[in-house]
Amino acid sequence: MNNQADRLWERIVDRSSDTEANVKESLHLQPGARDEDFQLIERTLEITLPESLKSFYSVHNGQNGGVGVRSFVRNLTLSPISEIIDNWTFLQEEFDPDDLEMSIDSEIKPVLWNAKWIPIAGNGGGDYLCIDTDPAEAGVVGQVLYFWHDWGYRSVEGKSLFEFIEACLQEDR
Repeated sequence: MNNQADRLWERIVDRSSDTEANVKESLHLQPGARDEDFQLIERTLEITLPESLKSFYSVHNGQNGGVGVRSFVRNLTLSPISEIIDNWTFLQEEFDPDDLEMSIDSEIKPVLWNAKWIPIAGNGGGDYLCIDTDPAEAGVVGQVLYFWHDWGYRSVEGKSLFEFIEACLQEDR
Protein backbone atom coordinates (compact mmCIF):
# COMPACT_ATOMS: atom_id res chain seq x y z
CA MET A 1 0.00 0.00 0.00
CA ASN A 2 1.10 3.54 -0.66
CA ASN A 3 1.15 5.64 2.50
CA GLN A 4 0.38 8.86 0.63
CA ALA A 5 -2.67 7.30 -1.06
CA ASP A 6 -3.87 5.85 2.24
CA ARG A 7 -3.51 9.23 3.98
CA LEU A 8 -5.39 11.04 1.20
CA TRP A 9 -8.26 8.56 1.39
CA GLU A 10 -8.38 8.95 5.17
CA ARG A 11 -8.57 12.71 4.75
CA ILE A 12 -11.28 12.43 2.07
CA VAL A 13 -13.37 10.33 4.44
CA ASP A 14 -12.56 12.39 7.56
CA ARG A 15 -12.94 15.87 6.06
CA SER A 16 -16.54 16.33 7.15
CA SER A 17 -17.24 13.53 9.57
CA ASP A 18 -17.71 16.20 12.26
CA THR A 19 -20.83 17.49 10.55
CA GLU A 20 -22.18 14.47 8.75
CA ALA A 21 -22.85 10.96 10.00
CA ASN A 22 -21.84 7.99 7.87
CA VAL A 23 -19.55 9.94 5.53
CA LYS A 24 -17.73 6.78 4.47
CA GLU A 25 -21.01 5.05 3.60
CA SER A 26 -22.25 8.08 1.63
CA LEU A 27 -19.12 7.92 -0.52
CA HIS A 28 -20.05 4.38 -1.71
CA LEU A 29 -16.37 3.44 -1.99
CA GLN A 30 -15.45 0.27 -3.86
CA PRO A 31 -12.80 -2.24 -2.76
CA GLY A 32 -9.32 -1.53 -4.11
CA ALA A 33 -8.46 -2.28 -7.74
CA ARG A 34 -6.37 -5.36 -8.52
CA ASP A 35 -3.47 -5.89 -10.90
CA GLU A 36 -5.90 -7.38 -13.47
CA ASP A 37 -7.92 -4.14 -13.40
CA PHE A 38 -4.80 -2.06 -14.07
CA GLN A 39 -3.72 -4.39 -16.88
CA LEU A 40 -7.18 -4.18 -18.48
CA ILE A 41 -7.27 -0.38 -18.53
CA GLU A 42 -3.68 -0.10 -19.76
CA ARG A 43 -4.35 -2.58 -22.55
CA THR A 44 -7.71 -1.03 -23.54
CA LEU A 45 -6.55 2.61 -23.50
CA GLU A 46 -3.05 1.73 -24.75
CA ILE A 47 -1.44 3.79 -21.99
CA THR A 48 0.74 3.29 -18.94
CA LEU A 49 -0.98 4.35 -15.75
CA PRO A 50 0.93 6.76 -13.52
CA GLU A 51 2.01 5.11 -10.25
CA SER A 52 0.05 7.66 -8.20
CA LEU A 53 -3.16 6.62 -9.96
CA LYS A 54 -2.42 2.94 -9.34
CA SER A 55 -1.70 3.51 -5.65
CA PHE A 56 -4.84 5.66 -5.22
CA TYR A 57 -7.04 3.08 -6.95
CA SER A 58 -5.40 0.24 -4.99
CA VAL A 59 -7.10 1.65 -1.88
CA HIS A 60 -10.54 2.23 -3.47
CA ASN A 61 -11.53 1.45 -7.07
CA GLY A 62 -13.73 4.50 -7.36
CA GLN A 63 -17.26 4.98 -6.14
CA ASN A 64 -20.47 3.15 -6.90
CA GLY A 65 -22.36 6.03 -8.51
CA GLY A 66 -26.03 6.86 -8.29
CA VAL A 67 -28.43 9.07 -6.40
CA GLY A 68 -27.17 10.20 -3.01
CA VAL A 69 -23.50 9.49 -3.64
CA ARG A 70 -21.28 12.08 -2.00
CA SER A 71 -18.53 13.65 -4.14
CA PHE A 72 -15.02 12.54 -3.29
CA VAL A 73 -13.71 16.07 -4.03
CA ARG A 74 -15.34 19.20 -5.46
CA ASN A 75 -18.48 18.05 -7.31
CA LEU A 76 -16.81 14.94 -8.73
CA THR A 77 -17.58 11.25 -8.41
CA LEU A 78 -14.57 8.96 -8.82
CA SER A 79 -15.19 6.37 -11.54
CA PRO A 80 -14.34 2.69 -11.04
CA ILE A 81 -11.94 1.35 -13.69
CA SER A 82 -14.79 -0.31 -15.64
CA GLU A 83 -16.58 3.05 -15.87
CA ILE A 84 -13.35 4.84 -16.88
CA ILE A 85 -13.10 2.44 -19.82
CA ASP A 86 -16.77 3.01 -20.72
CA ASN A 87 -16.41 6.81 -20.53
CA TRP A 88 -13.16 6.77 -22.52
CA THR A 89 -14.79 4.59 -25.21
CA PHE A 90 -17.77 6.95 -25.37
CA LEU A 91 -15.52 10.00 -25.73
CA GLN A 92 -13.46 8.27 -28.42
CA GLU A 93 -16.59 7.50 -30.46
CA GLU A 94 -18.69 10.60 -29.84
CA PHE A 95 -16.41 13.58 -29.52
CA ASP A 96 -16.03 15.76 -32.59
CA PRO A 97 -13.01 18.05 -32.16
CA ASP A 98 -14.34 20.44 -34.80
CA ASP A 99 -17.36 21.35 -32.67
CA LEU A 100 -15.64 23.80 -30.33
CA GLU A 101 -13.14 26.61 -30.23
CA MET A 102 -10.08 25.78 -28.17
CA SER A 103 -8.45 27.54 -25.24
CA ILE A 104 -5.78 25.28 -23.80
CA ASP A 105 -2.99 25.70 -21.24
CA SER A 106 0.51 25.35 -22.73
CA GLU A 107 1.13 22.16 -20.72
CA ILE A 108 -1.63 20.39 -22.68
CA LYS A 109 -1.41 19.33 -26.32
CA PRO A 110 -3.65 21.62 -28.43
CA VAL A 111 -6.49 19.16 -28.99
CA LEU A 112 -9.99 19.09 -27.56
CA TRP A 113 -9.86 15.34 -26.86
CA ASN A 114 -6.77 13.16 -26.58
CA ALA A 115 -7.02 9.35 -26.51
CA LYS A 116 -4.22 9.39 -23.92
CA TRP A 117 -6.39 11.22 -21.36
CA ILE A 118 -7.87 8.99 -18.66
CA PRO A 119 -11.34 10.24 -17.55
CA ILE A 120 -11.18 9.23 -13.87
CA ALA A 121 -14.03 11.30 -12.44
CA GLY A 122 -17.15 13.06 -13.64
CA ASN A 123 -19.67 15.63 -12.47
CA GLY A 124 -22.70 13.82 -13.91
CA GLY A 125 -23.10 16.40 -16.68
CA GLY A 126 -20.65 15.06 -19.27
CA ASP A 127 -17.56 16.81 -17.90
CA TYR A 128 -14.56 14.80 -16.73
CA LEU A 129 -11.46 15.10 -14.63
CA CYS A 130 -8.68 13.46 -16.66
CA ILE A 131 -5.16 12.24 -16.08
CA ASP A 132 -2.97 13.31 -19.01
CA THR A 133 -0.50 10.62 -20.11
CA ASP A 134 0.47 12.55 -23.26
CA PRO A 135 1.23 16.16 -22.24
CA ALA A 136 2.73 18.96 -24.29
CA GLU A 137 6.43 19.63 -23.84
CA ALA A 138 5.74 22.12 -21.01
CA GLY A 139 3.57 19.61 -19.13
CA VAL A 140 4.22 16.47 -17.10
CA VAL A 141 2.90 12.94 -17.51
CA GLY A 142 0.19 12.41 -14.92
CA GLN A 143 -0.97 16.03 -14.79
CA VAL A 144 -4.65 16.50 -14.01
CA LEU A 145 -6.97 18.45 -16.31
CA TYR A 146 -10.62 19.19 -16.79
CA PHE A 147 -12.41 18.08 -19.96
CA TRP A 148 -15.55 20.19 -20.45
CA HIS A 149 -17.90 18.57 -22.97
CA ASP A 150 -19.40 21.85 -24.22
CA TRP A 151 -16.51 24.24 -23.74
CA GLY A 152 -13.11 24.15 -25.42
CA TYR A 153 -11.22 25.33 -22.35
CA ARG A 154 -8.67 22.81 -20.98
CA SER A 155 -6.63 23.64 -17.90
CA VAL A 156 -4.08 21.86 -15.75
CA GLU A 157 -5.48 21.54 -12.23
CA GLY A 158 -2.47 19.80 -10.70
CA LYS A 159 0.86 18.28 -11.72
CA SER A 160 -0.26 14.94 -10.26
CA LEU A 161 -3.38 13.27 -8.89
CA PHE A 162 -2.08 13.62 -5.34
CA GLU A 163 -1.36 17.35 -5.81
CA PHE A 164 -4.87 17.88 -7.20
CA ILE A 165 -6.57 16.03 -4.33
CA GLU A 166 -4.44 17.86 -1.78
CA ALA A 167 -5.52 21.21 -3.27
CA CYS A 168 -9.18 20.13 -3.17
CA LEU A 169 -8.89 19.07 0.47
CA GLN A 170 -7.36 22.47 1.31
CA GLU A 171 -10.36 24.14 -0.35
CA ASP A 172 -12.72 22.23 1.96
CA ARG A 173 -11.18 23.70 5.11
